[in-house]
Amino acid sequence: MLLPIALAVLGTWIGFANPVFQFPALILLFPAAVTQMALSAQTPGQAAKAGLWAGTLGALGVLYWTAIPIKFYGHLPWILALPMPVLLSLAMGLYVSLYAWLLHPAAHRLSPMAFGIYAGTLWTLTELARGTLFSGFPWLNLSAALAPWPFAIQGAAILGAYGLAGLLCAGMSWLVAGRFFSTTALAGVLVLAGLVVYGNFELRRPLPQAGTIRVGIVQGNVDQSLKWDPAYQKATVDTYLELSGQEISQAAPDLLAWPETALPMYFQDGEEPAAAVTRFARRTGVPVLTGSPAYTREGSDYSLFNRVYLVTPDGGDFPRYDKTHLVPFGEYVPFGKYLPFLSKLAHGAGDFMPGRDVAPLRYRDLALGVLICYEAIFPELAQARVEAGANLLVNVSNDAWFGRSSAPVQHLGLAALRAVEQGRFLIRATNTGISAVIDPKGRILAQSGLFTTQRLGYGETALLTGHTPFHRFRGLIHWTCAVIAAVLGTVAALSAPRRRTRKFR
Repeated sequence: MLLPIALAVLGTWIGFANPVFQFPALILLFPAAVTQMALSAQTPGQAAKAGLWAGTLGALGVLYWTAIPIKFYGHLPWILALPMPVLLSLAMGLYVSLYAWLLHPAAHRLSPMAFGIYAGTLWTLTELARGTLFSGFPWLNLSAALAPWPFAIQGAAILGAYGLAGLLCAGMSWLVAGRFFSTTALAGVLVLAGLVVYGNFELRRPLPQAGTIRVGIVQGNVDQSLKWDPAYQKATVDTYLELSGQEISQAAPDLLAWPETALPMYFQDGEEPAAAVTRFARRTGVPVLTGSPAYTREGSDYSLFNRVYLVTPDGGDFPRYDKTHLVPFGEYVPFGKYLPFLSKLAHGAGDFMPGRDVAPLRYRDLALGVLICYEAIFPELAQARVEAGANLLVNVSNDAWFGRSSAPVQHLGLAALRAVEQGRFLIRATNTGISAVIDPKGRILAQSGLFTTQRLGYGETALLTGHTPFHRFRGLIHWTCAVIAAVLGTVAALSAPRRRTRKFR
């Protein structure tokens, strides 16, 4: 089992963005290696053990950066911060372990063709579970590793990121389980080749006709350690106003996008320097989308929110959105009320409340579907914004938490998948990068550097209103996978082991 485990880990480390070298296609080694584990293992337990090692070690090479915010912004010592990536990776490995455990009986009892179908649908359900259960963490989505190659992710517009990952898994399973020149191996080749051909065809197809706007993104690159110091609040706002003024004079944008918590004060209080933003929008006639913490008060009780405002030139009650999917141990402490020791352990965490309204922020022709920070990694959240009428997705974030690691690049790839799934342009405005303009095909049309103070402009951003097949049939796709996996899993459980020749032993 050492060779399949090593191949799975290598494929994960190099397939995803990393500090050294990325080659996205190598991510396909992971499902291929796990398939081989299921074929070679003598028992389901042996397959599960190999899957746990492969999943945990692979995840650790991708998620190493999670120690950075825990140490520097959670204010925990290294002795407590360093085990956190290990624990998170172990949790990710458990999903792979369960997948390998369920796959083993099918590898020995189903025909190679049926086995590949079962592997693909089971993988889709595994990713869906990983992205949903216990608040969800779909960061290691197989399709996300392929985001640097837009042709490779066009299938997400039909199947979604999870379904595309399942199809890739099915193709690799057929290649591994089938003999050379067999129908099964041919099916695997056709799946992979078909995705490449279809992807390149889609990239050549023009986008639907729609009204367009010019978007200007301002990346302030504000030092996280100084950001919340009251002495630096005016300087922070002045930085954004100055860069925005330059963008208006040179590119005449119709919308300015600032990052998550770009205003490190309560904008709702209307005091300086936050009031300067309102005057700026009124004077220039350009709406400003900006993040700011917010609160509500009932007597002596306060509720905090991670909020985004659309500061419009006409003043009044500005449209706003409160983050609905909060970061565990970052913006709230799970079960902190009942387990006080968790609150003490994560004393750097915020105490935010989730919002409930996902309606787009509207101004004239704009209907902005806002995703704050890591909300962009969840397919169902982008789906909800578009379902509510968003014609442009905007992801505001503060990736300064990640430091100079691979995380900002990985985050960008996940955001690109949301654009493809929903058929929308997606604007990313971040504090330290990577800010970007992503088209509905997942192509990055413009992007900023990391830890740079800059403006990023792009014209002709279309305000699209159509729906992709994935948007229309998302539930049906996932339920179909569940039914197929349940039927084939039951057949495998009730069938006697079959004798067959395998390519690998």
